[in-house]
Amino acid sequence: MTNAVKHFRFTWRNNRRLHQKPDQESVDACRIWLDAERRLVHPKLIVMLGVTAAQSLLKRPVTISRERSRIFQLDEQCSGLVTVHPSYLLRLPNEEAKAREYARFVEDLRLAQSFITQQSD
Repeated sequence: MTNAVKHFRFTWRNNRRLHQKPDQESVDACRIWLDAERRLVHPKLIVMLGVTAAQSLLKRPVTISRERSRIFQLDEQCSGLVTVHPSYLLRLPNEEAKAREYARFVEDLRLAQSFITQQSD
């Protein structure tokens, strides 16, 4: 497991540290580390949790709803899967939405597990 950005910006609100979305400059600055990690690990599948991770790896604008829940080739040796960031699940406004989106998230992780299992056979 890794992060597309290695440091986090935040603001203080009511004695709480709230993380802010990284800007493109931060994503670009950390790209060297992400590329090095990929060369060392040789992952068969990268699960991109959220927009920042997806945009960092895909190098283009990403809409989670359009890209989510399908496996596709990133390059000749690695596939990718886009899903929501777990913090998204915590911010949903009601219990029905939380349950629905959590179930979709679990299905995405099961899809990743199934893909890896098939690749190992």
